[in-house]
Amino acid sequence: MRVVLASKSPARLATLRAAGLDPEVQVSDVDEDALLRELNAPRARSASDQVLALAAAKASAVAARLNDQSAIVIGCDSMFEMDGEVRGKPVDADDALRRLRAMSGRSGLLHTGHAVHRLDTGEVALEAAQTTVHIGRLTDDEITGYVKTGEPLTVAGSFTIDGIGGWFVDGVDGDHTNVIGISLPLLRRMLSGLGIPILDLLTIHSAELTS
Repeated sequence: MRVVLASKSPARLATLRAAGLDPEVQVSDVDEDALLRELNAPRARSASDQVLALAAAKASAVAARLNDQSAIVIGCDSMFEMDGEVRGKPVDADDALRRLRAMSGRSGLLHTGHAVHRLDTGEVALEAAQTTVHIGRLTDDEITGYVKTGEPLTVAGSFTIDGIGGWFVDGVDGDHTNVIGISLPLLRRMLSGLGIPILDLLTIHSAELTS
């Protein structure tokens, strides 16, 4: 089956490739800010509601333009929650500095929404996963230097676990791939629920694994 990732995240793509999948990437071009404004009016939605809605919108947008009934479309979205504040990507460097200073030495919850469309049956699976992330105590020089790398400006919560930000994460409670932006164990269960065994999708064959 053709696997399509409705995300431009290099971390998500690298995670899937390392796990034996080689998906095609198609960016959805969903207006995330507009969708979030719609979701949060007249009242704020939970972090899980928001990431699920965004993941669903991305997957639906890509699925709608595919003319291939053999395709599976995977959409994801992540947000970081601390003190009741739900945080996507920072708006600028100053916002990233503020967030990282507030996060230093503390813990928060990383939410990732997952949407999977199976085009031949029309079935859709939606689920969110949560992982607690423990941020190390950072010096101001570390925070400033990290923001200057540009990495915090491109990711939910202003940090990564699989890049430079990994130096500053003391640990996680739960699935670490969820923090990267796509939970492999959750995705396996979702695909299984749609009648798709994960091993049938792998591009690495058993002979290669044992050679």
